Amino acid sequence: MVVDVAIALGSNLGDSLAILENAVADLSWENGIELLAKSTWYKTKAIGPPQPDYLNGCITCRVGLEPEQLLDVLQATENRYGRERREHWGARTLDLDLILYGQQVIHTSRLQVPHPLMRERSFVLVPLAEIAPDWLDPVSLLKIKVLAIASVPKISNHSKISRLFFGIIFSLGAVY
Repeated sequence: MVVDVAIALGSNLGDSLAILENAVADLSWENGIELLAKSTWYKTKAIGPPQPDYLNGCITCRVGLEPEQLLDVLQATENRYGRERREHWGARTLDLDLILYGQQVIHTSRLQVPHPLMRERSFVLVPLAEIAPDWLDPVSLLKIKVLAIASVPKISNHSKISRLFFGIIFSLGAVY
C-alpha cells in the first residue's frame, strides 16, 4: 500500500540546520520513501525545560511502508544523529514525528497518528500548512491551513515562530 504522510522535524543541539537538511536527504534515500515537499525551517522557542531554540519544519512523503515500519525508520534516523531520550521535552539533536499517515487514525502501544499534540502546535501546523494546506486532519476533518490559522493566536513569547531566509528572520510578518 502506498500512502502520503507528513513528518515533523526539529533540532536544537549541534548544527541544527545541517542535521535537519541531512536527515531529509537520508530519509529520501530510504527504500519505500519518496520525498514530496519540504517546508521552510522555522525558529521556535523550546517547550519544557530551559534549552536552546529549535529549528522546526515538515516534510511530506509518499511511502510504501506500514506505519510502524516507518516509525522504525524515523527512530533509526534519530539514533544515527545522536538522539538521546533522557528527558521528556528535553533538548535533542533530531526529533522526527509521524504527524499524518494518509487519513488513518492509529492507536498502538508505540504509535499515535495523527500526532496527539498536532492541533496544539503552531511549530508543526504552520510549516505543514506551507506544503500541504489542503490535507485533512482525519480526527477533526479540518484542513491543515484552517488548523494553522487557528493556532496562530495561541502563539506567545515562549513559542514565537520565525522564518529563516538567508540569515534574515521574519516573524509572522515583522522583520528582525
